[in-house]
Amino acid sequence: MKDLTINEFVEGFKNDENAVIIDVRTPEEEAEGLIPNSTNMNIMEQSFPAKVMDLDKTKSYYVYCRSGGRSASACQFMDKQGLTVYNLLGGIQAWNSFNS
Repeated sequence: MKDLTINEFVEGFKNDENAVIIDVRTPEEEAEGLIPNSTNMNIMEQSFPAKVMDLDKTKSYYVYCRSGGRSASACQFMDKQGLTVYNLLGGIQAWNSFNS
């Protein structure tokens, strides 16, 4: 697991042919905006661990939430499952600032 700044995160997923962007926020929080082409996997749902177990271990996962806390927790869990994961420091708030 590695924490990335917004610039590192964007550079990473743009240059990684195996990149998958994961949004771990609740569906209600998605109203604050999304990173294009991201997949929602709500960390608050009971099914989250099972969904993680089904992920392709050949991919790289770029994970974000609102501000970086829940995505850090998600990344720790995903890392323990043998996945390559990157946490966006500052979450969607950093993304929105970067794109404004």
